Amino acid sequence: MHCRQSREKAGELAAELNVKRADSCHVLQADLARDDEVTWLAQESRHVWGHVDALVNNASSFYPTPIGSVTPTEWDDLFSSNARAPFFLAQALAPELKKQHGAIINLIDIHAEKPLKDHTVYCMAKAAHAMLTLSLAKELAPEVRVNGVSPGAILWPSTGAVSAGKQESILNGIPLQRLGDPQDIARTIAFLLDEAPYVSGQIIAVDGGRSL
Repeated sequence: MHCRQSREKAGELAAELNVKRADSCHVLQADLARDDEVTWLAQESRHVWGHVDALVNNASSFYPTPIGSVTPTEWDDLFSSNARAPFFLAQALAPELKKQHGAIINLIDIHAEKPLKDHTVYCMAKAAHAMLTLSLAKELAPEVRVNGVSPGAILWPSTGAVSAGKQESILNGIPLQRLGDPQDIARTIAFLLDEAPYVSGQIIAVDGGRSL
C-alpha cells in the first residue's frame, strides 16, 4: 500500500489488515511527483513479497483550477498523480506483471468524460488516465489485463465543505438517489482482479447511474 504524506494513517490501516491476515499489507511511502521516488516505489514493491500480481493506481490530487488562475505547479501536481505516475508505474512493473499474468486497475472518474466546472486540469488528467487504460489493455495483452473503475459520488470531500444545497443537487442527479460507499469501489476492483479473467480494456462507472 502506497502513501505520500499520511504515513501514520496508512500504518494504522496496514495494522488492521495484518490482524485479519498476517503479513498481508506493507506500506511504501513515496511522492508520485518525483520520478526517482516513482522508480523506487516500483522496485521496492517487487521486493516485499518477491513478485507483483496487480497494480491499482488510486492516488489522485483533486481541487478546482478555474481558468485564469491555474499555475504550472497545479498543472504538474494534477497530472503527476492522475496520469504521469500511473504510466511510469505501469511501465516499470510491466515485465513483472507479464510474468505473473497480472492485472492493472486504474481509478478514473466519471468526469474524465463529463467535465466538472472549474476543474479543467483535473478532468484533462483523468481523461489521459482513461486513455492510458485503453491503450495499455492493447499494448500489454495478452499477458496483462488492464481495466478502470470510475467512481461517482462516494464520499463528500474531507476538505472544502459542500453546501447542503449542492449536496441535494448532486443527489438529485443520481438515479439511485444516494451516495455510494467505498465498499462499492472495493468490490468492483476485487471483481476485476479475481472474477473477470476475460475482461480487459473496460472502464466501469460505479456512480449510481449519474453518468447516464
